Amino acid sequence: MTHLIVVEARGDGWAVRSDRLATDMTFRSGAAAEQSARRLAERLARAGQTAEIQIRLRNGALAGRFVSPARTLEAELA
Repeated sequence: MTHLIVVEARGDGWAVRSDRLATDMTFRSGAAAEQSARRLAERLARAGQTAEIQIRLRNGALAGRFVSPARTLEAELA
């Protein structure tokens, strides 16, 4: 199963939402939101779960997409 992490505009700031979060995280800048999304995806990958990050522009259009594939213990040790 791939976990979806979305970075999108919210009011005057930016939000990160995911099925892996109890509530959305909000940030003042898109860069801070994207960095947080990447950290979440990295944690999921290390836990053996694939994550996809979608970065959305203020108008909702897809600006970028990143996939963090699940990692195995063997891959971490290599």
